Amino acid sequence: MMGFEALLQALADIAGGGGIIYFLSGIVLGLCFGVIPGLGGTTALALLIPVTYGMVPLDAMYLAGGVMGSTAFGGSISAILLNTPGTAPNAATTFDGYPLARQGKAGLAIGAAACASSMGGVIGLLTLILFIPIAKAIVLSFGPAEFFLLTILGLTAIAVSVRGKMLRGLIAGAVGLTLAFVGSDMILGDLRFTGGLNYLWDGVPLVPTLTGMFAISQMIELALKGGSVATVGDKDVAAMKITGVGEGVLAVFRHWPVLLRGSVIGTLIGAIPGLGGTVASFLAYSSTVQTDKHPETYGKGNIRGVIAPESANNAKDGGSLIPTVAFGIPGSAETAIFLGILVLHGMDPGPMILLQHEGEIYGLIVAITLASVGASLLGLAISRFLVLITRIDVGIVAPVVIAVSLTGVYVLEGRMADVLLTMIMGLVGYLMIRFDYPRLTLVIALVLGETAERSFHQVQQISDGHALQFILGRPVATILLLATLMTFLLPVARKLLEKRKVLRN
Repeated sequence: MMGFEALLQALADIAGGGGIIYFLSGIVLGLCFGVIPGLGGTTALALLIPVTYGMVPLDAMYLAGGVMGSTAFGGSISAILLNTPGTAPNAATTFDGYPLARQGKAGLAIGAAACASSMGGVIGLLTLILFIPIAKAIVLSFGPAEFFLLTILGLTAIAVSVRGKMLRGLIAGAVGLTLAFVGSDMILGDLRFTGGLNYLWDGVPLVPTLTGMFAISQMIELALKGGSVATVGDKDVAAMKITGVGEGVLAVFRHWPVLLRGSVIGTLIGAIPGLGGTVASFLAYSSTVQTDKHPETYGKGNIRGVIAPESANNAKDGGSLIPTVAFGIPGSAETAIFLGILVLHGMDPGPMILLQHEGEIYGLIVAITLASVGASLLGLAISRFLVLITRIDVGIVAPVVIAVSLTGVYVLEGRMADVLLTMIMGLVGYLMIRFDYPRLTLVIALVLGETAERSFHQVQQISDGHALQFILGRPVATILLLATLMTFLLPVARKLLEKRKVLRN
């Protein structure tokens, strides 16, 4: 009850005080940093740390919450219009969002992304409020065995979802795992696959890799094809009317199971430290593909492929605050930066923070949720102008996007090596597009590889070589193991059902 009163007080404060200015500023800043590939909420929050130094703690929460709640939708705009994810988690949105834009249905995709983002944020808030009292039990239930099996489940779901390209998907996944193993060994500390380069000691950086694989590679393909971004058949969409935004909003409510499943996955994955929005959006997308009766329609412009990752991407913000606030363990890169803001304002993350700074924490929760809704409404209001980007000649778009992407990558760490890696991965990504290899399996393997390796070694050491017995003795681990087996068996069961239908007919 005390939490509910604090929530109402936070709503009153943000509506009636000067905090609304900081909140709206955070939304605009988050949208701008989200739309520009290579930047995102992490960069925005890092730049805000010195800015918030002289602020009242509650105002700092409103500003940070506005940024965190709006970058997800900002990133989906460039993902849909240019096949260039503004932030890493938006990469999954490109698989069906961009094909819709190519068909002249960018308004439909943007409408669905906006509604799914806002609804996912609201569901994430409700889940967070319910989970705060039991946050300790949830976080502590995940040990090395659960982390390892969760990563295996993610890799399995992605590999199985690549229909008709299983071998190519496995090859891409193997390359991704190889890249994940670059750098110092987690257990022994030995250097692996670094080629004598100090730059690779800490592994292959994720942001330059994702920017190259999705932004640069797509711009190379567009530049070689020529014309404009959006086409319908052989015709440019310049003469077409921009419609379908309202239909996209309604589509989210028509496919409410997809929205709910994506939001739950986003919240749960967000609550697990170290995974974050990229894993959440990819898992939400793959689970939607696996449970659909027509998985072959994905990657060609299925609106469910936009709803699932976008709902998970915004819902993960609520989940990631659980370990961040309760234990001081960041659930994502953004919350890792946010910890610095908390400490800067004298709030030490831990079990006592909800008792000592309850107003500030609930103010942050409200700000993130309202920001996801506000960013979506603002995006819908200007969507007709945003869609015009798809009509610009690629001779103009490609150089601008490449320049902005490389600048964004350089700004993160100030290293020219990141720029070079982005260009290399861009060429690799283009070759994968050219020869029809799925980039998704490579990316998800790279994201999950480090967690899988670390957790595997920990399980081996804890169980003294009897890993299976150790796993079966833990309820959550057993559930994840069964889910992995079911993921393998699902395509087989689907084929058997299809054969039965053919025989009956």
